[in-house]
Amino acid sequence: MTDAATLDWLLDTDPALRWRVERDLSGAPPERWQATRERVATEGMGARLLALQDDDGQWDGGAYFPSEEHAKAAGDPDADGQPWTATTWTLTTLREFGLPARHLDGTAEKLDRNAHWEYGDLPYWGGEVDVCINAFTLANGAWLGADVSPIVRFFLDHRMDDGGWNCEWENGSTRSSFHSTLNAVREILFWERTTGSTELTEARHAAEEYLLERHLLRRLSDDQPVGGFVAHLGWPFRFVYSSLRALDHFRSVSLHDGTPPDPRLSDAVDTLRADRTPDGRWVQERRHPGRVWFELDVPVGEPSPWLTYYATRVLDWWDAR
Repeated sequence: MTDAATLDWLLDTDPALRWRVERDLSGAPPERWQATRERVATEGMGARLLALQDDDGQWDGGAYFPSEEHAKAAGDPDADGQPWTATTWTLTTLREFGLPARHLDGTAEKLDRNAHWEYGDLPYWGGEVDVCINAFTLANGAWLGADVSPIVRFFLDHRMDDGGWNCEWENGSTRSSFHSTLNAVREILFWERTTGSTELTEARHAAEEYLLERHLLRRLSDDQPVGGFVAHLGWPFRFVYSSLRALDHFRSVSLHDGTPPDPRLSDAVDTLRADRTPDGRWVQERRHPGRVWFELDVPVGEPSPWLTYYATRVLDWWDAR
């Protein structure tokens, strides 16, 4: 349970986070958190991102990366790290902020006309070859009402034998990736909830089993930690795997599918609980390099409201089982 001081701290945040805290942690009535959610479009970080949209429906002139012209104008065409400013990343952020889709009315059609992937100049809503990019586009398309049926077929056609997915399939990889598989199942679940379709449910369940067999933390071959990235906490999550992000997905799965928490999550829960500071918060441990429109959360080393929100709702769900 969240103590009063921490809850007040979480409620004193941008509407993009505050409405979620009201809904999931403070027990606010629907009319209150829904009203706060509406404010995402008119104030704070959501409004700032909306104002940065180009007339052609894109952000920063590109689908996954800024256009060359925009990158040069920003003064960092060769900067280190994935830039987080182009269309796919900005759309994904706005969706995760909870922005109601009607505030982007017409965007799906504009992107259909104007946006193409940097890979092969492929049409935007048809997806490309990268699992993670296609996952974000599947969910964003469902949110905005676009036809993403080619991407649905992609996920059925590119499953690995061990149950998950790997963005490196095109380069010959035959084993699933923690990163790719989590990105896929998270966004497929959003697509399922939004469209009501079950076409990918069986594939999602198989991929979730891939993660559960590994207790979200370890290699199956030798039961050793899969890598330091697994338990490191960082928000925004971007495309990077973490056990917190995976736990939050399995919380959503439990609520959506009507299933109890899987006991194989217990090790990851214990790791998360151990990271909680004495004042009931979780600290930002890493930032993903790359240009941003503006910072969305606190610097490394400071208590993160976003991480505290996600971790708290996971533990509340787990402890209530």
